[in-house]
Amino acid sequence: MLPDFRVRQRDYLLEISRMLTQELDLEKLLARILRVSIEMLAGQAGLIALKQPDAWSVSAAHNIAPAFLSYLTPLLAEEVVRELDVRELNRMLKELTYTASTGLLNGTGLPLAAHGQVIGVIFIFRNYADLFTPNDRVLLQSFADQAAIAVFNAQLYGQVSYEKQRLDALLDSAADGILILDTEQVIERCNPAFEKLYGLARDEIVGKKHNAIIQWKKEPQGKTLEESVESGWPLTPNATLYVEGDMERPLPPHLPVGITYAPLLSSENKLRNVIVSVRDITHFRTADQLKATFISIVSHELRTPVALIKGYASTLRRNDAKWDKATISDSLAVIEEEADRLSKMIDDLLDASRLQAGGLSLNQADVAVPSLALRVSERFAVQSPKHHIVTDFPANFPVILGDENRLEQVLSNLVSNSLKYASKGEIKISGTVRPEQVIVCVSDEGTGIEAKDLPHIFDRFYRSTNAVKQTKGAGLGLYLARALVEAHGGRIWADASTNSAKPDSGARICFSLPR
Repeated sequence: MLPDFRVRQRDYLLEISRMLTQELDLEKLLARILRVSIEMLAGQAGLIALKQPDAWSVSAAHNIAPAFLSYLTPLLAEEVVRELDVRELNRMLKELTYTASTGLLNGTGLPLAAHGQVIGVIFIFRNYADLFTPNDRVLLQSFADQAAIAVFNAQLYGQVSYEKQRLDALLDSAADGILILDTEQVIERCNPAFEKLYGLARDEIVGKKHNAIIQWKKEPQGKTLEESVESGWPLTPNATLYVEGDMERPLPPHLPVGITYAPLLSSENKLRNVIVSVRDITHFRTADQLKATFISIVSHELRTPVALIKGYASTLRRNDAKWDKATISDSLAVIEEEADRLSKMIDDLLDASRLQAGGLSLNQADVAVPSLALRVSERFAVQSPKHHIVTDFPANFPVILGDENRLEQVLSNLVSNSLKYASKGEIKISGTVRPEQVIVCVSDEGTGIEAKDLPHIFDRFYRSTNAVKQTKGAGLGLYLARALVEAHGGRIWADASTNSAKPDSGARICFSLPR
């Protein structure tokens, strides 16, 4: 080769050295390396194939016919080719080049090796044979080594960038609030979930001290981060902390949270960061309150019928008294009534338990709702002479598909509520027909439902203040009614008596069922 060409080769080598520090975009870097390689080896075209974990792949190409490239790409991914080393791969590419060009082109390959491992090959297509002096080969190998280091660094940068993007995506999509603290407990990062929990924008949180953001309304359960750090925390990499309590926020109310602190240590066991996970535990608190409410209501509601049954049974068994037939009959009637109430409550509790476990099934068949409503009205009519229970359905009311026993349970619960909360008057079960659904309503002439209670009357164990004062019950009737209606694909709702002109216009609860 001519001396001036060697000078150009050295210039190319210097350009690759500059690429090492200037270009970290892998796609752009490969394109520049390939351009320099083609010029340096006086070629007509070229490609760079990189070795992936399970195959070779063409990562850059210049001036190669699409047909040849489309043939080469799947060929490199074949099982046999995956195991080829650089020499074998170069030989295969030379044979393909010679065959595809009918002897017009030759090929020259430069292996790319960095840190003791082969990462790829530069293959240049030329129209003359390989004629290189030992000095040329030293320059070419230096060129390939520099190019390999540049590619390796770009790949490493790409992997780091990918890992950062993945970490960002994980933090940003996490449902729990996450904070990252430095060694001085200053907040370095905060995710969107914490912004939402706390009620401030990220810019107003990042840069603040941990104890300026995490403040407790009252003494939390467990040691705070500051108290633990004073005691020497963390002593081991897995020494996590857990604190639970009511966290103060810029805008009320305070938020019940459980906070986990996990240390991130260096290889020298020195603290680098603290990862803080903040979880909203409102629903756990609600569940605990619900459990307490359940125990309170059930124990009270079960005690009453049990006490009555025991009292009347004990009275009837007294040996020092003789009871007339009417007294015995009345006492047995009370025992039977209280036993029925006890049985109904147990059935409701079992149904509620099945609903929670997802085990409440429907036995569906054709149901004539007007006939069902009439049967329910006749059954309840004999229980309360102060009420007049009527049904009102159009003649063309359609037969629907449903579980007749469960729909009867829904109507019974609604009528039973009306009997409890309306001391007298008419109770009407009515129906209307829509193109895609039927609507059934139960209305009464009682005091109605207060507007503040409307959002909660279908909640499990919920009873309004007036309901607790006026009637007995566990607060399960409307909860079960809603669950059964929704299991049929319908919905249930209530109207309140909030009309100032008619404050005692009664309650009206309706539900829809698909036709």
